[in-house]
Amino acid sequence: MGVALALILLPFGTLPLLGGLVGGTAVAAVAASSYGSLRIRVVGDSLIAGEAKIPVAALGEAEVLDAEEARAWRTYKADTRAFLLLRAYIPTALRVEVTDPADPTPYLYLSTRDPQRLAEALRAARQPAA
Repeated sequence: MGVALALILLPFGTLPLLGGLVGGTAVAAVAASSYGSLRIRVVGDSLIAGEAKIPVAALGEAEVLDAEEARAWRTYKADTRAFLLLRAYIPTALRVEVTDPADPTPYLYLSTRDPQRLAEALRAARQPAA
């Protein structure tokens, strides 16, 4: 991207060419580092998935999905009301039921490389503090 911007600015002289090279490279670096930066984590009594924050008390059972089952839940088994955090480059996922009767979302579909660990974190967050 930096080289392309530098070539576009070439007719304007050397200084704009160098500025375009540096600026375009910086923009490309930021775009590359932010791609796939969505995080899924359990903090306190909440599940944070991207921009969504859901209380663990409003969640039901978590189902670990292998690559084939995850693809099915992304396509023909999908519910249009579901919350989907999709990352096409991650084949596995976790499907978590939403038990809050006031929430129209039937389940959360969360693409994650380690769905088992996320399911265990949700189970641990549900346990009362001893």
